[in-house]
Amino acid sequence: MTAVAGISPVPGDHGGAGFPVLCLAGPTASGKSAASLALARRWPVEIIVMDSATIYRGMDVGTAKPSPGEQAQTPHHLLDIRDPAETYSAAEFRADALALIDAIRARNRLPVICGGTMMYYKVLREGIAALPQADAALRAQIDEEARRRGWPALHADLALHDPVTAARLAPNDSQRLQRAIEIHRATGIPMSAWLARGKSQAPPSHRYLTLSLEPADRLALHARIARRYHAMLDEGLLDETARLHARGDLHPGLPSVRCVGYRQLWDHLEGKITLDEAVEQAIAATRQLAKRQLTWLRSDPDRSIVDCLSPHAVDRIIDLAHAAWKDPAGHLPP
Repeated sequence: MTAVAGISPVPGDHGGAGFPVLCLAGPTASGKSAASLALARRWPVEIIVMDSATIYRGMDVGTAKPSPGEQAQTPHHLLDIRDPAETYSAAEFRADALALIDAIRARNRLPVICGGTMMYYKVLREGIAALPQADAALRAQIDEEARRRGWPALHADLALHDPVTAARLAPNDSQRLQRAIEIHRATGIPMSAWLARGKSQAPPSHRYLTLSLEPADRLALHARIARRYHAMLDEGLLDETARLHARGDLHPGLPSVRCVGYRQLWDHLEGKITLDEAVEQAIAATRQLAKRQLTWLRSDPDRSIVDCLSPHAVDRIIDLAHAAWKDPAGHLPP
């Protein structure tokens, strides 16, 4: 077997259990879904979607969720598993993904993780620290305070009690700020101290091979992001957001509504900005998301990089998968 990104062969392993779990990662609009489907056309692949937005039912256009036709080509897991009023944590993703990896391998098929929520991937590989359970009442109180004072003010408060956590969070990162403030108020102990206590679970025994779709030209990716967002609008993204807004039980404090591309249209629907302003802000926010995703990826020195802008990107992904999935005799898994 050809060694790829530090992955060593396991002689005599068959049926997929000894092969590394492939992860197709990359920034938004880098072509991850197309690459995963190319793998599925060649090998018995099942896709574990690693995305904090496609988990929500009724949020299809703006999340670039695989179409029904694409989902029919091979099983996709962890799509449409939550209502937009609900939440889903990295710890829940870890538990679900580990169970799915085992179940897919038990079917003599190959699990492929595909997505851009890199916090999920970090927690999957490294485990997660034991943190206090969520307190819905306290979260609602914090959200109300944020509506009155603004998240930057709460970020400044957090810096007084937990400067380590505050230093790594942006002043408007409402979801993570809420959790950090909640933990400190509920326990009197900073989140950074909880995290320093160590992981609640040892990292899993699975081997992971990260195939990272990254742009050789970031400006070209920016142009692709803009084109894709305008295409989403043509496909009905504003109407999709309006249906969510009309429900009446959703609000900007929820992770679903805070999804990039939705929260800007939400502000437009509430009369805070024009549609043109919403589109401009959504594209800018998506570019910032891509920048954060690339920062995460560049912290992993073992990833195999594929230029997502190359016309041969999918072929390169297939070559890397072929090298990783061959056994010592050169046979591919069934």
